[in-house]
Amino acid sequence: MNIQLCIELAGLVAAFLLIYGLKRMSSPVTAHGGIVLAGVGMLVVIVASFFHVLDVPAAARAGLGLKIGLAALALALGLGWAGWTGRRVAITAMPQMVALYNGMGGGAAAAIAAAELVAGTGTGLAHWGVTLLGAAIGSISLSGSVVAWAKLDGRLGAPWRVRGQQFINAGVLAALVLLGAGILIMPGGAGTSALAVLFFGAAFALGVLVTLPIGGADMPVVISLYNAFTGLAVGLDGYVLGNPVLMIAGMVVGSAGTLLTLLMARAMNRSVRNVLFSNFGDIAEASGEAMSGRLKPTEASDAAIAMRYAGKVIIAPGYGLAAAQAQHKLYELVKLLQAAGVAVKFAIHPVAGRMPGHMDVLLAEAGVPYDLLYERDDINAEFADTDIALVIGANDVVNPAARTEKSSPIYGMPILDVDRAHQIYVIKRGQGKGYAGVENALFYADNCNMVYGDAQAVLTRMVQAIKALGEDAAPDRAA
Repeated sequence: MNIQLCIELAGLVAAFLLIYGLKRMSSPVTAHGGIVLAGVGMLVVIVASFFHVLDVPAAARAGLGLKIGLAALALALGLGWAGWTGRRVAITAMPQMVALYNGMGGGAAAAIAAAELVAGTGTGLAHWGVTLLGAAIGSISLSGSVVAWAKLDGRLGAPWRVRGQQFINAGVLAALVLLGAGILIMPGGAGTSALAVLFFGAAFALGVLVTLPIGGADMPVVISLYNAFTGLAVGLDGYVLGNPVLMIAGMVVGSAGTLLTLLMARAMNRSVRNVLFSNFGDIAEASGEAMSGRLKPTEASDAAIAMRYAGKVIIAPGYGLAAAQAQHKLYELVKLLQAAGVAVKFAIHPVAGRMPGHMDVLLAEAGVPYDLLYERDDINAEFADTDIALVIGANDVVNPAARTEKSSPIYGMPILDVDRAHQIYVIKRGQGKGYAGVENALFYADNCNMVYGDAQAVLTRMVQAIKALGEDAAPDRAA
C-alpha cells in the first residue's frame, strides 16, 4: 500500500478518535473513556508522522537521521516532563497545569509558523497571511497562558494596571498588524527576518499586556479563551502545512474552547470583552455597601448535629474545599448523613474553583457519585425547600449581593441561591473576601452561621460528632 495513503488513513482514524473522544467527554460517566480515546488518536498521529521518512526521496535524505533523532528526543522530553508533572500535580494546582500545557500548545503552533516563515516555501498572499495569523495567535496564547499560570500559582500578585493601559495594548496591536503587513509586502530577505523578529516580539508582548490586568475571578474564562486561541492557531498551521489532522484537531479544540469561553462568561453574566477590558477581580478597586447584621460563628459539632437530623442538605463546594484537599472527608460526611436518612445533593456553580469543571473533578476524585451533582440551573429552585445548605470555601458564587447590589462588581452574576435555604452553615478559613474583593452579604444573614477553620479539620470534627451520636445511641438500642 502507498505510504502516503497509509498516513492519510491514519490521520482519518485519529480525527475520528479525537472527535468521538470529545463527544464522550460531554458526560462525567464517559469522560474518562473519552480522554483515553483522544489520547489513542494522538498516539496514532505521532506514530504516523514518523512514516513520512519512508516517503522521502533518496536524494533528499541527507541529514535525515539527525532530524529523526531530534524529533525523538523532543518526544521523549515532552512525554517525560508531562508524565512526571501530571502524576505529581495536586488537584489545587490543576488550573495552573492546564494553563501551562495550553501555552505549550500555542508555542508549538507559533514555532511551526516561524519555521514556515524561515523556510519561505509558501506561495501566495493567502498562504503567508494564514501563516502570520497562526504565528500571532499562537504567540499570544503562549505568553498569555504563562502569565495566567504565574497568577494562579501565586508568582504574580494583584492585577497589574497602568494609566492608559488599553491605549498601550491598542498601540501594540496596531504595531503587530503593521509588522505583519510589512512581511506580506516584502517577502524574503534580511529585512523580512528583522520584521519577523519584531512581529513575534509584539505578539508575545500583547499576550502579556492583555493578561496582566485581569483579576483572579476571571481566570476560568481566560484559560478557556487561550485554549480556543491555541486550537485556532493549530488549525491555521494545519492549513499552511496541508495537514488535515491538524486542521480538524485545531478546529475542534478552537470551537470547543470558544463555546466554553462563552458559557463561562455567560455564567458570570458578562461578555468576553468585559472580561478582557474591565476591572472585575481587582480587589483594590472593588467596592460595596457596608454590611448590616453580624457574623455568627458556631462550632463544627453543632452544625454536624443539625445536619444529622435534617431532612435535606445541599452542599455548595468552592475553591476552599480544593485548597484543603478535604473532598474525601466531605464524602465521608455525606455517607454518614445518607446512612441516617438525610437526602444530600451537591450544587455546582460553573465558575466555582479556578477552572471550568474544577469542582466536578475534585468530587469525582473522592468517589462522589455523579448523580449527586447538580448544575446551578437544575438545583436553584430546591434551596427554598432545603433544611440546611452547607457552603465550603465558596464566596462570590453564593453572594446574594449579585442579585440586588448594583454597585457591586459581581452584580448580575447568576449565583447559587443558598441564602433561600432554611439554615446555612459556611465553612471558611477566615474573614477574607472572595476573588471579587467584596464582602459577602450571605455571611451576615440571620439564617447563616460561620464555621471557621480549614475545611479538612472542620469536616473531620463534623464526622466525629456524627459518629459520636451513633455510639451514644448504641447502648440505648441494646437496652
